[in-house]
Amino acid sequence: MPEKVLAAQRTDRRSFFADASLSSFVAALIAVVVSYSGPMVIVLTAAQAGKLTPAQTTSWLWAISIGSGLTCLVLSLWTKVPVITAWSTPGAALLVTSMGSYSYASAIGAFLVSALAITLVGFSGVFGKLMALVPDALVSAMLAGILFSFGVEAFRALGHGPLVAAAVLVGYVLAKRFSARYAVPVALLLGVLTAAVSGGLNFRGVALEFASPLWTTPVFDVAAIIGVGVPLFAVTMASQNAPGLAVLQASGYRPADRPLVGGTGLASLALAPFGCHAVNLAAITAAICTGPEAHPDPRRRYPAGVFCGLLYLAVGTFGGALIGVFTGLPGELVAAIAGVALLGAFVSGLSGAMSSPRDREPAAVTFLVTASGLSLFGIGSAFWGLVFGLLAHVVLSVRRKTP
Repeated sequence: MPEKVLAAQRTDRRSFFADASLSSFVAALIAVVVSYSGPMVIVLTAAQAGKLTPAQTTSWLWAISIGSGLTCLVLSLWTKVPVITAWSTPGAALLVTSMGSYSYASAIGAFLVSALAITLVGFSGVFGKLMALVPDALVSAMLAGILFSFGVEAFRALGHGPLVAAAVLVGYVLAKRFSARYAVPVALLLGVLTAAVSGGLNFRGVALEFASPLWTTPVFDVAAIIGVGVPLFAVTMASQNAPGLAVLQASGYRPADRPLVGGTGLASLALAPFGCHAVNLAAITAAICTGPEAHPDPRRRYPAGVFCGLLYLAVGTFGGALIGVFTGLPGELVAAIAGVALLGAFVSGLSGAMSSPRDREPAAVTFLVTASGLSLFGIGSAFWGLVFGLLAHVVLSVRRKTP
């Protein structure tokens, strides 16, 4: 696969400014909008469940935004790969049901233990070796399964806000006809303008102010470590870091798992006392920045990771103000623009899943399980898609060797 070779390693010494492009910036912007318009609600719900003060909640938002921003920025510049990170959404969902059972200081202690475990496992290289055993077709199928619902939601948005969703979809198709590189920026611009004209934007009460991090001295409570730390480690590795590495692999890159997983673990460790529950590799938003919409040349997509990091840092610095801007966008606009931004990655994943006749059935199993949204033991469908796909791969491979 030519793209895979090109994406694997830079062979020249072009500067970031020479590689940066409008399309990579727009891809990063959409990734950040998607991050804050949906998953952030789960974090706020967990904060309410834990009865956090406004200052503690603001510090939590600051910590996960700054952690995501620094890791995106540093890892993308260092590896020349579009490394997109975010906070653990399934981890936040886990905290919705568990935060209320422990003191905030005990939860911070559990965050530290989880982050330390992620750091050690990441830098050991064990996690990357396990991921390397997964066939490429299954990785591509998992990517397609993750993105399937976003494509569907883009068209479902026509039923909720037909004017805005139609502007995005029609704008994307028409712009794609003349310039594939600028199709997503045009769709985003038309969608925002249509939402503004139709009164769909809601930025009331947004005030620009700096966020204030708040240190909390951790308490290492065994019950909290078992009830929060261990499950948080498990869901972050299985539901976030595994799909995150897989998305990079499916996009043609050869991710260096040790610095990526270990680096996000270190960021989580450093920021845990300020409320950061977990920073990890992203999957859905990563697909926006690692596909051809970010740039036709895989070697010039890493600026999307840098821009993503800078935007995260801006949001973290100004706290609730910019979060309010993102959450003020109408849902149909976010759904439609996410759908068209991920279309190329979905097509690539689906194509890769079916490319090997020997692995088509296991890949189909992986795709269907991932797309189903199945959740077992608090672990999301992307992980179980790989598990069931690998089981099918092993069983069918053994069967084919039998006369």
